[in-house]
Amino acid sequence: MSEHAEAKWYVIHTYSGYENKVMTDLEKMVENRGMQDLVLEMKIPTETVTEITDGGKEKEYVRKIFPGYVFVKMIVTDDSWYVVRNIHGVTGFVGPGSKPVPLTDAEVANIGVEKRSVEVKYSIGDSVKIISGPLDGFSGVVTELDVSKNSACVTISMFGRETPVEVELNQLALEQ
Repeated sequence: MSEHAEAKWYVIHTYSGYENKVMTDLEKMVENRGMQDLVLEMKIPTETVTEITDGGKEKEYVRKIFPGYVFVKMIVTDDSWYVVRNIHGVTGFVGPGSKPVPLTDAEVANIGVEKRSVEVKYSIGDSVKIISGPLDGFSGVVTELDVSKNSACVTISMFGRETPVEVELNQLALEQ
């Protein structure tokens, strides 16, 4: 068992606008105290938004997906809990009472704090068969592939027409 097996993602609530400062201060504190084996990773999930102004120009900016929160992958001990809890700007861990509650694997995947690489044996232009879901049994050709979003667009023949459908990557298998 690896030493990081028990590290889980936790959510820290911060004062609004303090997310970056909390993360920077926590990184410094972890380094100064040599706690890299307990506090492994920190993230502030963001997304790039493209806004079209009144003049028709595109303006891109990065915004926080969860303002007021910092995600931390850590092993909770009395020391690591104390260090995180006492960073200026931290109001506490998210969870009932004073005990930090880790995110579930499903929450981690849905929120996207941890990117999981997915390898597929097919690519654009390949013939595939849909192996689960409502379109189970249909065959088609992959026209788009987005591993980061866990989706593929497959053109299938339905009712005599070519129809593009979006499916999850694990719903497809390379046609033999």
